[in-house]
Amino acid sequence: MHIVIIGGGAAGFMAAITAAETNPTARVTIVEKNRTVLNKVRISGGGRCNVTHSPSESRYFIKNYPRGAKLLKKLFPQFDAQATVDWFQSRGVKLKTEPDGRMFPVTDSSETIIDCMVRAAQRAGVQVLTSTGVKSFGWSDAASGPRFVINLLDDAPIKADRLLIATGGQPQRSGFDWLTYHGHSIESPVPSLFTFNTPGNYLLPLAGVSVPDAFVKIQGTKHEWRGPLLVTHWGFSGPAVLKLSAWGARELAENGYQFTCKINWLPDLNEQQVREQLMADKVNTPRQQIYSHARFGLPLRLWKAFAEQAEISDSLRWGDAPHKALNRLTELLTNSQFEVKGKSTYKEEFVTCGGIALSDIDTATLESKQVPGLFFAGEVLDVDGITGGFNFQSTWTTGFIAGKALGKTS
Repeated sequence: MHIVIIGGGAAGFMAAITAAETNPTARVTIVEKNRTVLNKVRISGGGRCNVTHSPSESRYFIKNYPRGAKLLKKLFPQFDAQATVDWFQSRGVKLKTEPDGRMFPVTDSSETIIDCMVRAAQRAGVQVLTSTGVKSFGWSDAASGPRFVINLLDDAPIKADRLLIATGGQPQRSGFDWLTYHGHSIESPVPSLFTFNTPGNYLLPLAGVSVPDAFVKIQGTKHEWRGPLLVTHWGFSGPAVLKLSAWGARELAENGYQFTCKINWLPDLNEQQVREQLMADKVNTPRQQIYSHARFGLPLRLWKAFAEQAEISDSLRWGDAPHKALNRLTELLTNSQFEVKGKSTYKEEFVTCGGIALSDIDTATLESKQVPGLFFAGEVLDVDGITGGFNFQSTWTTGFIAGKALGKTS
């Protein structure tokens, strides 16, 4: 039996290794269009590779997937985050957990993960063909002979008994045309991991300033998130924004990435509590300059920007502050509003929502309902998670389960 896997990324390698280990008599081939494999692994996590997120109960873990949670709820019992940790550890790779739950190799190098997977594939006898582009495939439901013919761009066709598509997400719907030819439905792809562009934002000169905890909401929607927030040269980033972008991906795309972003910089306090504390400072520290002494643990540069926006001069003392100025400052601290006009891709880690409609696949094996013997895994499916290792985890999970199904002898 010949198993062919199109795509030399994380999902493709996990599926190939699993299929070969499940069925040692099978011939397993990975076909990759680029000169190198596991390229997204190499750049992820700033070159460290955020392998997964700290294991937790499935019912909590799946809450981090805006799309595909129902599918993963069925799949995680077979291969979850703990299984991923065990899989790598059994192959000599130890992972560490950072305070926010992200897990990286202890070497802090994505090459550790790449080397592990390449070695595992070699030991399992997997053949890897690089610089080999695929333009289409055909299939037959004949009872005998190879079921699939994979047409390559520059080489002779390859025949296969079973085929896995693990080509990752595509920025345009046209990237899935070769799959719609075989009757598969496609959820249109849109970015699901991006930062907010806010041209004209008075905080832009503070690029690099961050707060560990802020509450961010997209006005007019139910989408909101609380977490670290970063001011950038073009707007806002950080976990709070990136996770929010994933949940609002489709709605924000439909609105052309034009919306109002509301930020409470002090999420543990409501507007009244903040106002009361500012009024107390007016009484308790009347001779102290407002501008030069930050409150609420905020970075001084950020505090000064809020003070200037509230029209508080750099020489104004607390005791002389008019109530109107303190009310403006309260509003800025608890209900800042910024007009978002566009987005920026987060680093090189392009993640999309969209892909093969989950209604088109067998949720137990990830086999196509339209084409027997054809499987899907990874970001080519309409499954995506928030930032923090969740996208890689769905990749490992779907790759492993599709690989098991590929390798079965009957």
